[in-house]
Amino acid sequence: MTFEQIDGKVDIPSLEREVTEFWNANRVYEKRVEMQAGRQPWTFIDGPITANNPMGVHHAWGRTYKDLWARYWFMRGRQVRNQNGFDCQGLWIEVEVEKELGFKSKRDIESYGVAEFVKKCKQRVLEFSAVQTEQSIRLGMWTDWNNPEELRKLKAAMEDPLAETAYVGTHGPVTGTAEELVGKLGSREMGGSYFTFSDENNYMIWTVLKRLHERGLIYKGHDAMPWCPRCSTGISQHEIVTEGYRELTHASVYLRFPLRGREGSLLIWTTTPWTLTSNVAVAIHPELDYVKVRYEGDVYYLSKGTLPTVFPEGGYEVLEELKGAEMLGWSYDGPYDEFEMPKSLGAPEAHRVITWEEVGETEGTGMVHIAPGAGKEDFELGVQCGLPVVGPLDEYGVFKEGLGWLSKTHVYDSPQPIFDDLEKKDILFRVQDYTH
Repeated sequence: MTFEQIDGKVDIPSLEREVTEFWNANRVYEKRVEMQAGRQPWTFIDGPITANNPMGVHHAWGRTYKDLWARYWFMRGRQVRNQNGFDCQGLWIEVEVEKELGFKSKRDIESYGVAEFVKKCKQRVLEFSAVQTEQSIRLGMWTDWNNPEELRKLKAAMEDPLAETAYVGTHGPVTGTAEELVGKLGSREMGGSYFTFSDENNYMIWTVLKRLHERGLIYKGHDAMPWCPRCSTGISQHEIVTEGYRELTHASVYLRFPLRGREGSLLIWTTTPWTLTSNVAVAIHPELDYVKVRYEGDVYYLSKGTLPTVFPEGGYEVLEELKGAEMLGWSYDGPYDEFEMPKSLGAPEAHRVITWEEVGETEGTGMVHIAPGAGKEDFELGVQCGLPVVGPLDEYGVFKEGLGWLSKTHVYDSPQPIFDDLEKKDILFRVQDYTH
């Protein structure tokens, strides 16, 4: 018996393309959907991938699992709706368009024209939703895909958003202005993937907000949040963790907060010297052990567990031990009480020691300087304790008026001048690099 010889060097990509061509030529996915219409439904709406660049390997990995799960329910005989989605809004897209245009700040966008910039962002979404669709089809994913070339035609038509054009969706051709058709992507009329910049999506968001407002659940207030001074906008924790987080080395500072009516100073450590302009309180842990020490002629209070890191060479004398709770309510002088902004908001009068269960001894001095206008945890603690809020920076990261010589200084340019000023005031203890 003879067997046909098989080439040991299999061209797997070629085989994959043959399978994909067979599926397309025979409308295999569409026939499967038609065959199982009306049966018990199973729906999977894919979390939208941001359409700002080609997919990465990690996207392909996740999409393989999602496709496998949908195919499982197809094989179980269900009526399956597995719809892909594209995230079309946010900094990831805007920053890429800024790079294309050579922009450096939000002011460049405003000079260019917001409407024209938004158009460019939509065009980028259309281009990379086409690229990602091609990549997903190449992976063998089964769903109701848009035609990538139709998406690119719509991108070109957006050069004149109000001109009439046509788009061939998965249910046939649709006509309208380019802007109208972009707003209908993912609808029942157009088919294909859903797009978060669609009119349906945005109107639904506004509808929900309107109903929440009618029920009295929306109010105007204040909060502290991560902020990008270059982009002049708030950023999410997701954006920080996935795109913006880098390990950096900055100069941290130890300094004295002189106590009022008693000997010595609270020894404070911070990695963000710019926030010292907005100090309102000092937080300690009520159950931690603290010490009063004499070092080189000066008296300091700090937690006992931080002595080895604060004084690595020793040379200090312990004068007294006490629990954190014993310092509750002590008042002190802040480093920038002379500035008009903190004075007008009552920060100097508010300076006192408060308790916070989150204070630890793994780093610092066991005494945390609290600036409610410069950090989320500080803000939340300030609300609990009724502390004034001193917000020192504008949307571009520049110190506001009312902050003396620091006004109009960019936050990135402020650390060394602040260190120099603290030294002049004789409250600087030490500056040292800190990687975080």
